[in-house]
Amino acid sequence: MPRQNEGGQDKGRQDRDWREQNREMWDATLPGHLKSPIYNVEAFRAGALSLQKLEVEDLGDVSGKSLVHLQCHFGLDTLSWARLGAKVTGLDFSGEAMAVARQLAEETGLEARFVTADVYDAPSALGETYDIVYTGIGALPWLPDMDRWARVVRDLLKPGGELYLFEFHPLEWMLDEQGDGTRLRYPYFTPPEGFREGGAVTYAGGYESEADAPSVQWNHPLGEVVTALIRAGLTITELRELDRNILNTWDGMVQMEDGLYAMPPDRPSLPFMYVLRAKL
Repeated sequence: MPRQNEGGQDKGRQDRDWREQNREMWDATLPGHLKSPIYNVEAFRAGALSLQKLEVEDLGDVSGKSLVHLQCHFGLDTLSWARLGAKVTGLDFSGEAMAVARQLAEETGLEARFVTADVYDAPSALGETYDIVYTGIGALPWLPDMDRWARVVRDLLKPGGELYLFEFHPLEWMLDEQGDGTRLRYPYFTPPEGFREGGAVTYAGGYESEADAPSVQWNHPLGEVVTALIRAGLTITELRELDRNILNTWDGMVQMEDGLYAMPPDRPSLPFMYVLRAKL
């Protein structure tokens, strides 16, 4: 989680820097992610899905539906939807990640289109609309402007199409990573310039990237995300907060029947993830 506010920087420089720094960070961590047990690329090559059970159950039968995955990294989730029968497109701003995604598609015999572009440029870069806009876990904190993002989602959807967002809850950002997962330490509201994080990118569960690259992120409150989508003309059909996490973040967490992790009974139940669905 990013913890250091780098305020006072020149706005124009900052607008350029966040995108460049984040792209450099993702490029630097890509080799480690390909080896990480969090992503488990070998299991995917062997036929497994990288998606959460909850996502697959929520969207149901996607056979024949067109789906675009925004900020798709190196495409595991994108290709998992293809494995389930969707006609998929993945978009990411990292050319290196897109090259790996295309290679994985070829290796697995899955049909997919992968496009290198910034998410804010997705409508012009892709030139088509979709039944489903899918934004996977951990994507929104890399974007500063939710209103602009929501307009992108709108412009990518066919009439009657659906946004499916499965994301870390903004409260999860506030928790002290050195504690037991119940103490608040960090602010809920991010300043416009974002929070800057330096050093190795670390995932819960025992994997730490060898890369040492700075990044900039934003914590987006639920009200900000929901309001942005409403302003863009979408109708919210569901907002579901979950007391479970895809990661085994804190000691004592218990893995549940759906594969997600929850706090033990002797600790407060807190929202770690949320599902948001909206239609055009």
